[in-house]
Amino acid sequence: MKKTVVLGVSGGIAAFKAAQLTSNLIKKGYDVEVIMTQNATEFITPLTFESLTKHNVMVSTFEKVADRSVKHISIAHRADIFVLVPATANVIAKIVHGLADDMLTTTFLAADCPKVICPAMNTGMYENPVTQKNLEAAKALGYELVEPEVGYLACGDTGKGKLADITHIEECICRILETTGLLRGKRVLVTAGPTREALDPVRFISNHSSGKMGYEIARAARDMGADVTLISGPVQLNVPHGVRVVQVVSAQDMFEAVQKEYADCDIIIKAAAVGDYRAQKTEENKIKKQGEFLEITFVKNPDILAWLGEHRVSNQIICGFAMETEHLLEHAAEKLNRKNCDMIVANNLHEQGAGFQGDTNVVTLLQKNHTETLDLMSKYEVGVEILTRLAALSKERGEA
Repeated sequence: MKKTVVLGVSGGIAAFKAAQLTSNLIKKGYDVEVIMTQNATEFITPLTFESLTKHNVMVSTFEKVADRSVKHISIAHRADIFVLVPATANVIAKIVHGLADDMLTTTFLAADCPKVICPAMNTGMYENPVTQKNLEAAKALGYELVEPEVGYLACGDTGKGKLADITHIEECICRILETTGLLRGKRVLVTAGPTREALDPVRFISNHSSGKMGYEIARAARDMGADVTLISGPVQLNVPHGVRVVQVVSAQDMFEAVQKEYADCDIIIKAAAVGDYRAQKTEENKIKKQGEFLEITFVKNPDILAWLGEHRVSNQIICGFAMETEHLLEHAAEKLNRKNCDMIVANNLHEQGAGFQGDTNVVTLLQKNHTETLDLMSKYEVGVEILTRLAALSKERGEA
């Protein structure tokens, strides 16, 4: 059965590029339904898309249809993915605030499927703090963004705001459609973020983890059809829509949460940067200055990944992370074997594009008999790659 791409075209000069995208998707075997804003019809006619898709193009919410169906609901139900190309500042503002005043925004709000936004607009509009805030809100809602490019714009300005290359948009759509449902029926547990180990009521020790990698894995697992639980240390991130979250603070908190959740999960991904040590004693009052040196005795925290390797249930797949500054593959391979994992995701803190805080990563995936280094990509894309391989391992384990 063909998968359905719903293409929302809004009123920008880049609207004509949506016709080429439509043609490419149809050639790949997808069914494409196009919805246009009224402003978009000033740049390209509905007839162009109707000729390509062999479907009527919807513009008005109140257009009469032969089958008397509620058109925006019926299209929303059929959608396997909803893509806005181009997405103007106006449409982005409306969808992130739940406004539904035309056929495109009404259907977008009704659709329960992966959604992709491809912004295209004047540089000043794109860089305006309001637009940037709306784009961050779109990410928080779980929408995939295909970033615009820097280039010469129709208005004569040069800067960021040019619609991303159609090939990149097409690749994003295909990636999502090919992985959607890959984890349907699976329960996935992800840990993310840092832990904090209290020294006194004021101070704690922690690390620089932002939690972005784990959160993007959780979002990717959700998009691939899994029932996702995210155990998160303290981070400044919005929880992906549709993901159940368990908030924790310390390594012991995370250990107890994992013990409670792990047994029912098919795939466990330990992406959290868990503190190895905690203070032997947490002071009840603030530690006061007391000379040139302060002595604190630390004790080991539970090794959550090792515990999971020892207590794994039948057919369970376990994936850990290894952040290193030297001898990456040697340390990661040793960790893979010692902690009885199926996969270790290894990255070097010093490698450009990898490490804490950023939106991209460069990782090497180590399995028992296979090592693979991925190119620089977004953390969401890394999450999809990890989960695709873990899904294959889970399938093999279940069939063995």
